[in-house]
Amino acid sequence: MKADSPKIVVIGAGIGGLAAALRLSHQGCDVTILDIHSALGGKMRTVPSDAGPVDAGPTVLTMKPVFEALFDDVGETLADHLVLQPLTTLARHYWDDGATLDLDADPNKSFANITATFGTKAGQEFEAFSARAKRLYEAFDGPMMRTAEPNQMAVTKAVLGRPSLIPDMAPHQTMAGLLKRSFSDPRLAQLFGRYATYVGGSPYASPAILSLIWQAEAQGVWSVQGGMHQLARTIAKLAQARGATFHYNTPATRITRQEGRINGVQTHAGHFPADTVLFNGDPRALETGLLGEGAVPAVDKQHVEPRSLSAFVHAFAAVPDGVDLAHHTVFFGHDPKAEFKALAKGDMPTDATLYLCAQDHGQVGADALQRFEIIMNGPAILRDHEKEKPRCQTQIFKRLRAFGLTFSPTPGPEALTTPQEFDALFPASSGSLYGRSPHGLLAAFKRPTARTKVPGLYLCGGGAHPGAGVPMATLSGQHAAAAIMTDLASTLMSHQTATRGGTLTGSATAGQKQSLS
Repeated sequence: MKADSPKIVVIGAGIGGLAAALRLSHQGCDVTILDIHSALGGKMRTVPSDAGPVDAGPTVLTMKPVFEALFDDVGETLADHLVLQPLTTLARHYWDDGATLDLDADPNKSFANITATFGTKAGQEFEAFSARAKRLYEAFDGPMMRTAEPNQMAVTKAVLGRPSLIPDMAPHQTMAGLLKRSFSDPRLAQLFGRYATYVGGSPYASPAILSLIWQAEAQGVWSVQGGMHQLARTIAKLAQARGATFHYNTPATRITRQEGRINGVQTHAGHFPADTVLFNGDPRALETGLLGEGAVPAVDKQHVEPRSLSAFVHAFAAVPDGVDLAHHTVFFGHDPKAEFKALAKGDMPTDATLYLCAQDHGQVGADALQRFEIIMNGPAILRDHEKEKPRCQTQIFKRLRAFGLTFSPTPGPEALTTPQEFDALFPASSGSLYGRSPHGLLAAFKRPTARTKVPGLYLCGGGAHPGAGVPMATLSGQHAAAAIMTDLASTLMSHQTATRGGTLTGSATAGQKQSLS
């Protein structure tokens, strides 16, 4: 790193900010990462337990090539740093009528399991639905997820060029409507409707095109040896090896500007000067003025409202008994309409689907202490947080006992994180874990992109394009790093032109490597 390397401050050490920091430090930039918390990871966080750190955030790792590309771009190999184990069983599912279904990494096994449980017609419907999801995924992966600034007109033109996509998109239907038409058994419609919650939405209000999320999971699911947090730790370690510096317990209080352009970040620990600031937090923090009036124009209200769902998250260690668990196991509520109706009203659902991650599955004996995370969907804001917390804790474990699953010891309310607590952990989020709501056909175009209206201020993370989820947030970091390097090179070239005889210094590497896609 040279003395005149571009100074970049990243606010937030979530997966998007870490992915960007690694790429930027590899390009020779002087990168500083500030985080409000005492440890890195953002929503990819852990909590302590008697069995070791328990993942208390994202647990599903899909789209492995996204992470392989990140490591490749900085001259590393993913397999040299992390052990990713492909899961044979993508997820195990239980219904309260006694039905059980495993979705498998082998689509032929999934077909056989569905046929055995729900009948021949259901198997055929699954194959048709999967083929549709694959067509949609392949059609929109490039012009939406992999594109830094998706253009509605360009996407519309692409669709009109392939009119067969239009019935696949079902543009005037909700996801629930499409699933009701796709599956004659309501339990399968309930299963695949759950994928809307991966991006914080309700299947009854999310567009049908979100059915493509199934294809992302069908391509493979991996567990990370040591837990998901190891992914964040490894990326941070590689960034540090390239000169990036981290400051924890250092909340940003104001993004500063001089002569209309970003010039640093103010904290209680002092001012960090910067040529560029990358904000890896909820964009609503900018729009509401939490980081100063100078950053407010960066994000329009339509970029952050309405809000997505939140969650009630238990993270604990215990000995399980009574139910054969997979790494990912789902216990369905009796009536999905009742669950999402309550969420839409801002209430805690009383008949909810429960997702369980058995972090140590297959690694310890059945009678050993194991680490678990249980997630129940929640509204972004609860009306009465203090009363709801113990009620939620009691309700969840009573529901699991009805399925035959018990834990020893049974976790108490202290193991539970509520939407209000998520709001405190992630300022201005309103507890929403996925940023802007995905409801509505054009919601994907309303997320903010990496470049903002404020010169020198950029965005990444689950609240920015292309959206929530570990792969998506990682892609957002890629988009942000590419935008920053391109704009820095352009600025330096303009300066060189204005000062005859000048030379590019400090980011010659950036000029050579500005395309990171």
